[in-house]
Order: sequence, then structure tokens, then C-alpha cells
Amino acid sequence: MLISKSFTQLMLYRISLTLSYQILAVTVGWHIYEITKDPLSLGLIGLAEVVPYFCSALFAGHAVDVLSKRRIAIMGCAIHALIAALMVCVTLKVWSVASSRTEWFIYAGIGLAGLARAFLRPTYQVLFAQVLQRHDFARGSAVGTVIFQVSQVAGPALGGALIAWTGITSAYLASGIFALTGIIALLLLHIHEVPSQHVAVSMWTGIVQGLRFVFTKQIMLAAMALDMFAVLFGGAVSMLPAFIDEILHGSPENLGILRAAPALGSALIGVWLARAPIDQHVGKYMLAAVAGFGLTVIAFGFSTSLWFAAICLMLSGVFDGISVVVRSTIFQLITPDQMRGRISAINGIFIGSSNEIGALESGFAASLMGLSTSIVFGGVMTLVVVAACWMAAPMLRNLHLSHLQEKSA
Repeated sequence: MLISKSFTQLMLYRISLTLSYQILAVTVGWHIYEITKDPLSLGLIGLAEVVPYFCSALFAGHAVDVLSKRRIAIMGCAIHALIAALMVCVTLKVWSVASSRTEWFIYAGIGLAGLARAFLRPTYQVLFAQVLQRHDFARGSAVGTVIFQVSQVAGPALGGALIAWTGITSAYLASGIFALTGIIALLLLHIHEVPSQHVAVSMWTGIVQGLRFVFTKQIMLAAMALDMFAVLFGGAVSMLPAFIDEILHGSPENLGILRAAPALGSALIGVWLARAPIDQHVGKYMLAAVAGFGLTVIAFGFSTSLWFAAICLMLSGVFDGISVVVRSTIFQLITPDQMRGRISAINGIFIGSSNEIGALESGFAASLMGLSTSIVFGGVMTLVVVAACWMAAPMLRNLHLSHLQEKSA
């Protein structure tokens, strides 16, 4: 049964952690741009998060495979609560140096968030597989996507409202409260953790095994590469504070609306896919969805009104949601149980780090080309990536989900 007590508790944890992160992200973006008025500083937020994430992801994946998943997740939530406390102290100028070096404290907090995410991403994937049966993975991925995207809608909207109505300090405080709620959800989670049978495998051997598995699976490698380069070039969300200020001449509430729009689109399509999962031609659906994502990014780059921009971003979320659900289901079905932590960590390096590297790329491109031109360029490059994957990965192009379900039966 898909909707079980354990699955519900896991979703409560995901909601809490996602709200904590999203409120932190929208607040940090506004805070940094308010201080510097420089689009490149928004890109540096991505760099500050991706460096510790990238450096620790493989080790985190091995740790998740051999240690208590619940304890690792609790540790990650505790780090988020610590970051919120640090940011509150910075805004209240608890330390005299904070007033002259505020941006460096913010970058340090984001670096801690990157470290936490390296452990939290694979942990969620393993817990997900433990609370569901394999035949429920497709629907569970769709439900999880809905939960995640609804939280991404609510998080930026709440963060933007808090910044506008009560100030940055209260927004950071809310992020910490949601992190603590995530810890409570994990403590209540009913799950039996089976001791790993692979503890004797050395860390380096385990990492090499995970890398070898990924690079010998054309479907998995192509899906990772497709999403990585699409997000790398097509991610426009990191530039939203500058876009609102320079193009739309808006306010923090507008930032919340635009940050929430892609998540709203993903949530809507996730509800549909939970009721009617894609089974046939999943590879073609995924490639078409990423192409649609690129087209909507191009349209967003040409937008000059808030509502047209919001519609473009919402449609980009619809296409991205299809890609996410299909990719998540493929990975859950292909990955052996004893390697879920490592494979998820490798997947995170491809996909998770591309968001932050994409933010850095967008910052440099905006500085060189101008804001709107750089966004359009990113959308065009996304279409080029889709065309390359279509020609280079026939196994993904011709994939049917039923084939993977039959192999795993």
C-alpha cells in the first residue's frame, strides 16, 4: 500500500527540510543582492554551496550505504538549524565583524548547506526505497515530486512574504524552525534499518564500485548527463533577484512568486503522473520534456511582465517535473539495494551540483552578455543538449519502463 504511516512520515520530513532550504535560499539570494547589487554575487552563492557538496558527495554516499540512515538525516537537519542560527546572529550583528563582512558569513552558511545536502540527498533515496514496495516506485516518485514541489512553491512564497513583512531575520528564523520539525519527523519515522552486509568493503572500493556501475549503464549515464547539462545551461532561477530588479522592477513578493512558479508547474504535473504513471516510451517523454524546458526558458528570457514571466517559469516546471519523475523511477528500478547511497550520491554530483554550477555560469553569462540575453542563450544550449542525447543514447530514447520492471521482478 503506497500511503502507509512510514511513507507519510517520510513525506513530512521531506516537506520540513525542503521548506527550510527554500526559505534559506530565497532569503540568502535577496540578502546578498541587497548588499552587493551584483548578479555575479548570486552566482557565487552557487559556487559556495557546490564546492563542499562536490568534495564530500562520494564519501557521503558510501557512509549512507553502511551507517544509520536516520541518524545521518537527523545530522543534516541539525546543520540546517545551525545555519539558520548563524544567519540570525549575522542579521542581528551579534559579532562586530559581521557588519563589514556579512557576505562572507552568508557564503559560509551556504557552504554548510552544501555539506549537509551531500548526505541528505542519498539518505532520502535509501529511505524511500525502504518504505515502499518496488511496484509502487513510479507512483511513489510522483507523490514525492508533488510533495517536494508544493514545498518549493510554499517555501519561496513564505520566504518572500517574511522578508517583505517582517524582515530577513524572521525569514532565517523560520528556516531553522522547519529544520527542527524535520528532526521530529525523523524521530517518529517507523522503519526497520537492516544492518549493512557491505561494511567490510573499504570506502575507496565502494566508491569505485558505484562509479563503475553508473558508467556501464548507458540509460542511467545518459539520463544523468541530459539533466545535468540542461540544468547547467537552462537554470534561470538563480538570476531572479537581478531579473526582478533590472527587468521587472519588482519587490520581494515578486521574487517569491517567480521562485514558486516552476515548483507549482512541477506539482501540478506530479499530481497527474501519480494518477497516470508513464510506462511506455518513457525515454522519448523525458527527452521531449527537457526540450520543452529549454523552450520555456527562452520565452522567459524575452519576458518583460511579471505574469508572463511567471507563466513561462510554471511551464518550465511542468516539463522539468516530467523529467524528474521519469528519471527518479528509472534510477530506483535500476539501482541495487546495497548501492543506493553511492548511486544516489553520484547522481547528485551530476544533477545536484549542476544547479549551483549553473548558477555560477548564469552569473558570468549575465555579466558578459546582459541578463536577458544570457537566459535565452541558456535555453538554446538546452535544446542542443537534447539533440545530442537523442542521437548518442538510443537505449534511453527507446526505453519503456515496463522493461525495467520485468528485469527487477
